[in-house]
Amino acid sequence: MTERVLLALGAAVLCGVVVGSQERIDTDMNWRIRQEATTNSQVMPTLHRLTDVYGPRLTGSPNLEAAGRWAVDQMEAWGLTNGHLEPFDFEHPGWSNERLSVHLVSPATDALVVEALAWTPGTDGPVRAEVYHLTLPTRPTGGELDSHLDGVRDDLRGKVALVGEHAQVGVTMTGPARRREDAQLTQQLNAPPPGPASGRGGRGGRGGGRGDPAAEDRPLTAREVETRVAAFLLEAGAVARVNDAGRDHGQIRAFQNRTYDVNQVVPTVVMRNEDYGRIARLIAFGSGPVELELDIVNRTHPEGRTVHNAIAELPGTDLADEVIMLGGHLDSWHAATGATDNAIGVTVMMEAARILAALGVEPRRTIRVALWGGEEQGLLGSQAYVKEHFGTAEEPTAEHATFGGYFNIDAGTGRARGVQVFGPPEAGEILRDVLAPFRDLGVIGARTTSSRRRGGSDHTSFNEVGLPGISVQQDPIQYGSYTWHTNLDTYERVLEQDAIASAISVAAALYHLAMRDELLPRFAPDAMPRLPPRPPAR
Repeated sequence: MTERVLLALGAAVLCGVVVGSQERIDTDMNWRIRQEATTNSQVMPTLHRLTDVYGPRLTGSPNLEAAGRWAVDQMEAWGLTNGHLEPFDFEHPGWSNERLSVHLVSPATDALVVEALAWTPGTDGPVRAEVYHLTLPTRPTGGELDSHLDGVRDDLRGKVALVGEHAQVGVTMTGPARRREDAQLTQQLNAPPPGPASGRGGRGGRGGGRGDPAAEDRPLTAREVETRVAAFLLEAGAVARVNDAGRDHGQIRAFQNRTYDVNQVVPTVVMRNEDYGRIARLIAFGSGPVELELDIVNRTHPEGRTVHNAIAELPGTDLADEVIMLGGHLDSWHAATGATDNAIGVTVMMEAARILAALGVEPRRTIRVALWGGEEQGLLGSQAYVKEHFGTAEEPTAEHATFGGYFNIDAGTGRARGVQVFGPPEAGEILRDVLAPFRDLGVIGARTTSSRRRGGSDHTSFNEVGLPGISVQQDPIQYGSYTWHTNLDTYERVLEQDAIASAISVAAALYHLAMRDELLPRFAPDAMPRLPPRPPAR
């Protein structure tokens, strides 16, 4: 939508929406928010700084720290106060990739597309070596895997290990980008709240049985197989490892060595599926010796053991000790510049705060922006902050009682379509009312959840301790299909008008929660949903 269309639609619906609302809706402020957002937007300049200037922002990396310092300075330049970096322990060194190239040098010469696996070592200069295709048995026991690896040990010394079968990903015949249907969202977001046992929450961990850990004849889990293979390759003297990205259209998801110890693995890259398949076929068809040349420069950063959350706020007036928060995670994976995950989420929240500051708003409650580090490694930044400031539902701090809600956005470039809040039905009704004037921007409603399960994104850190985490529900666009954690997650994949629309609705919701006479309702202590059982340690 153009600026003129956004404003015109807002004018057409403002009066009609307020009539049925149970909340006091400041229509003049909503209009001013729209005007500031559409005429003076800083969305794309902010996104540019976070992605193009600071680049990949892996937890513990210099890039993440630099981006956090800039974000604090920028928010203070916009008029926010108390900007600071709040530390937490990461317990591992930071890591970054400085240079990476992989070339096929025999039987032909060609550049190949790869990304480095985080927290793996470099090659100490260019290395040329023959490729050995190491396939693995399906669902092996420990004994079966060890026997298989022992049989190929001598074949791997001094070679590049191509690990695993080539993934057959097929051909995508239809475009994956999409928006959510209004009718479906209306049913989901405005439905009656779930019962106490439903436990709907954020994106949780993956399930699946693990079997008896003590049984010697059980199939190994995927993680157990990976641990053994990694140790074997190092012991066998492989010079490097290549994994198949296993995705179409050149997508690469490159995560990390889970030990965070570069001394426990060989240099490792993830290769796009199309190139991996080519190498596998050259070996399978016996097309002569297949050789690669790899040049990988990775760095570890001991100072990265301490990571920072970036904080700034709009101070409150008569209810200044009560706090409404908003934020998103500033860290990203390293294969791209983390535009949709989650620079645009950070941008939207910074923009929402900027809008209110630019309008000279004096909120009754303090509005605090928090940009987290360590989300991708397990919600580390928000977990540390919540523990320090709020304690738990069972053992709360004084700040726990004065907390009014945390808005989180972390699902790509798609505009806000509604929210999910941890709390009783009354909380959902209030949010539904304050968001109703933005139906023209695609905002449908609000729903509640009773799940205290941690996982998915940083709002669940608040839910876990009994506080109202508010997750912004978004259009998926290409998030799950193309950009989430891939090398395609760049500035070009962001929709500016969607981000502006999201900033408008978030800014308005923040304002109204900050100005209410009462805090957003939450579960009473005697009605607090139980914590889910902890998953077994792996």
